Amino acid sequence: MAQTIAIIGTGNVGGNLGVNLARHGYAVVFGTRPGSDASALLRRCGGNARAAAVPEAAAQAAVVFLAVPASAAVAAARDAGRLDGKVVVDCTNPVEWHDGPVLVPPPEGSVAAALAKAVPGARVVKGFNTFGAETHLDPDIGGVPAELLLASDDGGAVESVGTIATRCGFAPIYAGPLRNAALLEAVAVLWIHLATKGGQGRDITFRIARRP
Repeated sequence: MAQTIAIIGTGNVGGNLGVNLARHGYAVVFGTRPGSDASALLRRCGGNARAAAVPEAAAQAAVVFLAVPASAAVAAARDAGRLDGKVVVDCTNPVEWHDGPVLVPPPEGSVAAALAKAVPGARVVKGFNTFGAETHLDPDIGGVPAELLLASDDGGAVESVGTIATRCGFAPIYAGPLRNAALLEAVAVLWIHLATKGGQGRDITFRIARRP
């Protein structure tokens, strides 16, 4: 039986990630607001996905991806109901636009830290936030898997997310404890700057280079 993964959010990131997961055999359930029409997105998933109310979607999955605006992340996690023991992957970035992207972290230092405080029973992992939505859909960058930085205090949660990521074409890298989520959010703002103001375009990712 296919593992069920919940995605809260049906925008570019959540939608493309859901399509990628569905293509690789996962059963995807999108958590949507009442009255939302996710039919076009479900068609893109090839019949391997469905939509449900946010609490229903989260209840059916051991792994829940949060792909909502950063300002809505804590509220979305609370709306998801009981998350004790579930792996919650924070894909968000606290960024505003002031003639370019500006990092605006919450008082906790990162959105991931704010989530860990708000839903202490959840196994929070920061990741899938340092590249554009195009890479969530297709992580093949010039024939090489996009490197995926993951930060968490829960080694088992990182392993679970890493297994999912590898199956979907990414190369996961453990980036340290959850306190490093603040660094990953800063990296994301740098990516946004390079992709927009820096003129590099959106088909870029960061990569660790090793000397031969």
